[in-house]
Amino acid sequence: MKNLSQRHGDTEKINSLSGQLIAAAIEVHKALGPGLLESVYQKCLAYELHKLDIQCELEKRLSVRYKDLIFEDAYRTDIIIEKELIVEIKAVETILPVHKAQLLSYLKLSGVKLGLLINFNVPLLKNGITRVINN
Repeated sequence: MKNLSQRHGDTEKINSLSGQLIAAAIEVHKALGPGLLESVYQKCLAYELHKLDIQCELEKRLSVRYKDLIFEDAYRTDIIIEKELIVEIKAVETILPVHKAQLLSYLKLSGVKLGLLINFNVPLLKNGITRVINN
């Protein structure tokens, strides 16, 4: 079990990563604006993260275990940052409860504590960011 200072360090790291991610997403949104495909935003965001020396994985396939069954490649995350943060990218008119539920399921299945749902189809990106926590 982690002691208090280790948990505080983990929280600081995750908060730092999420702050850098949001800054990178704003950079992409300023340059491209709304209206493009999710895959374009994903690749541009990964480019910005790599420039910051932040390790990220795109289209990471993960398995689901149900009792004795294992479903290989059951789901695919848009971006996983340093194995600490899952990013789900959308380019939709409105974020629906199912989008948040999808990200929460990814968090639970992977054991990752924090996820960001980013909808690039908004005039001001800060209005398109939703933080989802896996308790």
